[in-house]
Amino acid sequence: MTTGPRQRTRREFLQDSTAATTGMALGLHLLGTPAARAARSANEKVRVGFIGVGNRGTQLLHGFMAQNDVDVVALCDVYEPYLTRSHADISKSILDSIGGRAPKMGETFPGQVAKYKDFRRVLDRDDIDAVVIATPDHWHAVQTIMACQAGKDVYVEKPLSVTVREGREMVEAAKKHNRIVQVGLHRRSSQMYADLATQVQAGKIGKVTVARAYRVSNMAPAGIGRYPDKTPPPDLDWDMWLGPAPFAPYTKDRVHFNFRWIWDYSGGIICDWGTHLFDTAQWANDTERSGPVEIEGTGTHWEGGLYNTVKDYDVTYRYANGVTMTCKPGNPSIKFIGTAGWVGNTGRGRGPGKFGHFTVSTLPIAPFWIKSLPKLLIATDRCCVPTWKTV
Repeated sequence: MTTGPRQRTRREFLQDSTAATTGMALGLHLLGTPAARAARSANEKVRVGFIGVGNRGTQLLHGFMAQNDVDVVALCDVYEPYLTRSHADISKSILDSIGGRAPKMGETFPGQVAKYKDFRRVLDRDDIDAVVIATPDHWHAVQTIMACQAGKDVYVEKPLSVTVREGREMVEAAKKHNRIVQVGLHRRSSQMYADLATQVQAGKIGKVTVARAYRVSNMAPAGIGRYPDKTPPPDLDWDMWLGPAPFAPYTKDRVHFNFRWIWDYSGGIICDWGTHLFDTAQWANDTERSGPVEIEGTGTHWEGGLYNTVKDYDVTYRYANGVTMTCKPGNPSIKFIGTAGWVGNTGRGRGPGKFGHFTVSTLPIAPFWIKSLPKLLIATDRCCVPTWKTV
């Protein structure tokens, strides 16, 4: 296993990360650009490093390995069993906390693959062209910005960021350093959602007035995060896992899949799954580059334990073209209602025509009225779910 220099303190790491992000915002190029690489021939492979190779990172790793023009040359993870690709070394407590959903490891790599716990060692390498980032959400902005500064192209998993400001900084970094940055919204690859967008934009259901998006049962976490604080396991670099987030004691309820339910790291299921549904709904509505003009919402939060993101929700988005979209817990689906019928799907629609059912109805429908919600004021810059206050 390749190792870097001594492990840095949390204070040193935060100082470096803050400086890098601030420097980008001020137009400074702190990390410099790698030496110009020789011109590539048309059949030369893209050399890729992976930052985060847990469950989703492993799925992406396998997808990239299946491409003939990709050469995987580096892996990075703060959890030793994921980094060494050893399922047998994953502790029972971690397996229990993620419902037994451990990554499917045991890959055979055709060439040498370096392994790092510190993602900056991946960015330091001039021979790496692009990175795939599949870390917890609170890491996305720092790692994407630093990758752009280091001259790497980026594939970063959704949601892009935790706050709106982070997202804008990431966009500006990609522009400033002329990098390609793609956000992993893999339901864009589903033929079902492509067909839905085509039907709506072609006017098959007349003028659209209402869109609905649902997510089954809010995908509630097991419990509300009440396990006691403990010493981090020796095979987990806890300081690096926390990274730019505030310091917090280790508990297995914070890490792996469970980070989604804590505001310091993510925004709950409406940010996790809502990203898919809102993206495809706005795609069909032809408003993906503009977004809504007004948002109203009500909801409750997890209380009484560690988890504090949104639990139940009823959100309404209004668009300049007159369409109103609602989002509530329910069976994963999107439905567009127009003056001449409706079009929608049920099921996840993960792949081309998989895991979903697509329906079109051109029968006339009765007018649909959305129940009025209390007028609310958005009180924060969270990307997916604001904290609301009644006006």
